[in-house]
Amino acid sequence: MTYKARKRLALVILLIGLPVYIGLVVGVMGLVYDRFGQLPVLLDLSIYIIAGIACVFPLKRVFKGLGQPDPDAPPED
Repeated sequence: MTYKARKRLALVILLIGLPVYIGLVVGVMGLVYDRFGQLPVLLDLSIYIIAGIACVFPLKRVFKGLGQPDPDAPPED
């Protein structure tokens, strides 16, 4: 995947994918609250932390190295 394509994909993920993922996690947690009632604070916090970390690993390859200059760009003189 080219640097430019990865950059565009990362932008789409941040603007569309991440809010959808957050909404999905909050919706699932709402269903859990409806079924089991209010969870203990530490359990609730740990579920949100695990869900936050779980979305990082599949996307690691897309975001890795995007802060660096384009390696395919011709050198500037």
